[in-house]
Amino acid sequence: MTPFIQLHLLTTYPPSNPNRDDQGRPKSAVVGGAPRLRLSSQAIKRAVRTAPQFQAALEGHLGERTQRIGEVVRDHLIGTRGADEERAYEIAETMADIFGKPDADKNKDGKGPFTAQLAFVSPDERRAAIALAERALDGEDLPAKADKALKKTVLRRADGAVDVAMFGRMLADDPDFNREAAVQVSHAITTHRAEVEDDYYTAVDDLKTAAEDAGAGFLSEAGFGSGIYYLYANIDTRLLVENLAGDTDLAARACEALVEALATATPSGKQNSFAHRPRACYILAEAGAQQPRDLSGAFFTAIKGEDLRAASIAALETMRDRMDDAYGDGADDRRVMNVFEGSGSLADIKAFVKDAVSGPADDARPGGR
Repeated sequence: MTPFIQLHLLTTYPPSNPNRDDQGRPKSAVVGGAPRLRLSSQAIKRAVRTAPQFQAALEGHLGERTQRIGEVVRDHLIGTRGADEERAYEIAETMADIFGKPDADKNKDGKGPFTAQLAFVSPDERRAAIALAERALDGEDLPAKADKALKKTVLRRADGAVDVAMFGRMLADDPDFNREAAVQVSHAITTHRAEVEDDYYTAVDDLKTAAEDAGAGFLSEAGFGSGIYYLYANIDTRLLVENLAGDTDLAARACEALVEALATATPSGKQNSFAHRPRACYILAEAGAQQPRDLSGAFFTAIKGEDLRAASIAALETMRDRMDDAYGDGADDRRVMNVFEGSGSLADIKAFVKDAVSGPADDARPGGR
């Protein structure tokens, strides 16, 4: 097993607004004094988790990030076991308390029970919560509020939930059951200057007659932008396997699915308005025991020129080579997919990543995660 896998992707987005800020406009950042468009790491990870190919490849091994685990338990007890609604709610409250504090505002008039925080719940934990709730319905005594002993019967430090293993979780009241993320994902930024543009648009009322007026029935503005985005991700393969309770085969499958999702999935904001369906045009995959490092410095000075795609690839590869010259090789092995040169393929990258995870063990590891 190779300790670290690093992924560098360049993806060309058409005019679109996949990831909005609080004003409904594309997210942005100033990098090296130049305005850039930005996709948040949270939006990218959400796109990965919900991507059909990721879901299909890892069916049965994905968790749920939710405030509604108590509602799931309540509905199961009523629908499957025919429990009285009041008793089902009482048991479900205790189950929900295992994952987080109750949300007093939402838990009114028999709704929920909901937790105040979103909790990442693995399939094993969901099954354990339902099984414990069924035992309580059959007469087993449960405390009114979940205690440490009760939580240990449901919560897991490691199991087969790939997305929890990759992206981690925090249970503020139960840090023993936190998961450190084995996958880190950067915010994606455009390699060049890019600013938000405004689209003035109208909608026509089909039933308005010409005799009334010639105006539209509705008008508004919407922000959009386009550009070539650089995205960096790294995988701590040993931590991933540890989080998956030692299942190396599942970890390898997970990394394959992650690569495909990063290359093909996108945040879905304004998808119907812009139909943005980009795929990565360039992927550099690296594997080795070396301490991970991103190559975003290649774009601190905004790329210029008529062919921004070629210039972005050249800048990325130049930065990689110069970092190697200065610090020593940043990886033991590499693979490249370059759509414009017709070299490499997504299948090549996936196979490379799978082999890096499932290959022979390598005991060398730099300090710190």
